[in-house]
Amino acid sequence: PTKFLTPSLSLSNSVYCLLSFPSFLPLLTPKSKVRTFFPLSSSSQFRRSTDMKLPAAWIFLVLILPSLISCWSSDGFVRIPVKKRKFDQIADLSVSTAPLEASPLLNKYKFGPGGYSDGADVITLKNYLDAQYYGEIGVGSPPQTFTVIFDTGSSNLWVPSSKCYFSLACFLHSRYKSSHSSTYKENGTSAAINYGSGSLSGFFSQDSVKVGHLVVEDQVEDFIEATKEPGITFLAAKFDGILGLGFQEISVGNAVPVWYNMVNQGLVKKPVFSFWLNRNVEGEEGGEIVFGGADPSHYKGKHTYVPVTQKGYWQFDMGDVLISSESTGFCAGGCKAIADSGTSLLAGPTTVIAQINHAIGASGVVSQECKTVVSLYGKTILELLLADVLPKQVCSQIGICFSNGYHSVSMGIKTVVGQSTDAPVDNALCTACEMAVVWIENRLKLNETVEQILTYVNKLCERLPSPNGQSAVECSSLSSMPVISFTIGGKGFNLAPEEYILKVGNGIAAQCISGFSAFDMPPPRGPLWILGDVFMGRYHTVFDYENLSIGFAEAA
Repeated sequence: PTKFLTPSLSLSNSVYCLLSFPSFLPLLTPKSKVRTFFPLSSSSQFRRSTDMKLPAAWIFLVLILPSLISCWSSDGFVRIPVKKRKFDQIADLSVSTAPLEASPLLNKYKFGPGGYSDGADVITLKNYLDAQYYGEIGVGSPPQTFTVIFDTGSSNLWVPSSKCYFSLACFLHSRYKSSHSSTYKENGTSAAINYGSGSLSGFFSQDSVKVGHLVVEDQVEDFIEATKEPGITFLAAKFDGILGLGFQEISVGNAVPVWYNMVNQGLVKKPVFSFWLNRNVEGEEGGEIVFGGADPSHYKGKHTYVPVTQKGYWQFDMGDVLISSESTGFCAGGCKAIADSGTSLLAGPTTVIAQINHAIGASGVVSQECKTVVSLYGKTILELLLADVLPKQVCSQIGICFSNGYHSVSMGIKTVVGQSTDAPVDNALCTACEMAVVWIENRLKLNETVEQILTYVNKLCERLPSPNGQSAVECSSLSSMPVISFTIGGKGFNLAPEEYILKVGNGIAAQCISGFSAFDMPPPRGPLWILGDVFMGRYHTVFDYENLSIGFAEAA
């Protein structure tokens, strides 16, 4: 978990800016090709005082005009600043530490019980409750305001519907009323989005959408009116809905994403958007999403760009992960990664997260299966590696796993030649063996003794990430923690302890939580890293739709 931040806005404050007066936007801001800045705050608890009945001319002269002056800068950008404040999360840790089967983060990118599919109309919710950055959009005419997560890890727009009668979560958030919009068009096609903790369902509708000052008036958007929101995930959420910024390939119902229509309608100067997330606890801005380009004041130096390797998510190839400049081994040959603005933490393979946990002194879960493998087969694994047996074949040679040529699986399935075996294999032991192989291979490169290697691996068996997704560390130890580095585009992107450790609370009640969470996806889609807000807060991120690339630069 990290900071919850709540903007405190009022009509009398110019920071409310254009966002406070959506009904005037068509008159004040013609559809021109500009780079549009859209604010991201960290909560949706806006205090509005819009019930005041004042003459329109007075409103324009006294309220709107000063706001326009403060928002429209000389560089041609439209800036909509927001405020934020710290939120005491100690009482909310129970929400973030849900059991494995209920953890939205750990269930992200799973495509149902049938495995993993590139084109499935199914996505999963991320753990927004750790850190939330929001912006407002308008749906309909006149616009109905909703607070949404701008999510590069999904592609649909959905908001709660006024026709949601039986989900309590709907009644705690703003709901879309089609009867109040003159541009509403009925669709009615059923839609369901599967999550780890349930299924959000509803139906498609069409209406105009406003993002910042950009008005997509001539393009009616397909969006989902949610009529069922499951579990406590949405009940406790500070956002109304989600606006996906991923590719259409993962869009439920193959609906055209809002971003596509912004580009197709020529509303942005360039088919590029960028994220600046303000991680400065003392600051007031939650950050900005910039449609149409990138603001040079948001980053330092030049961006390092890497190509998108698979459309759907913003996915790219990543190199090794280093702890104090030492390789963790697992991604030395390359791993896949996703830049995801909707995920709060930084998630990766358990094999690497356990090494990070050990290096930073994070609490973990003792794995008896891991200790059993090290005790019974540690020396054998070491000998096989020294004999130049391929690492991916070691556990199958021992008899713990069966290798199908890509990854290890249960021995109880049919082989490629149609034969089957009833020999039971413990998947937990197989996984533990595969992790031990990576760890032992990595330590062999350091010319350590057999005893040193097995002692180290045993310690890692005691530092496996909690299935709850989070690990605690001692706040007083930050100065002695290592730098964690990610290799992207041949360049190292470092995270210092104060950047990957999330401090919750103040004084003697303060708790420190590791920003790393375990997430294991098997080949061919994995191994996979999810670079969420912990990473994107440190590095300004550009999503280049035209050139299908992603750029990272040090955030200013």
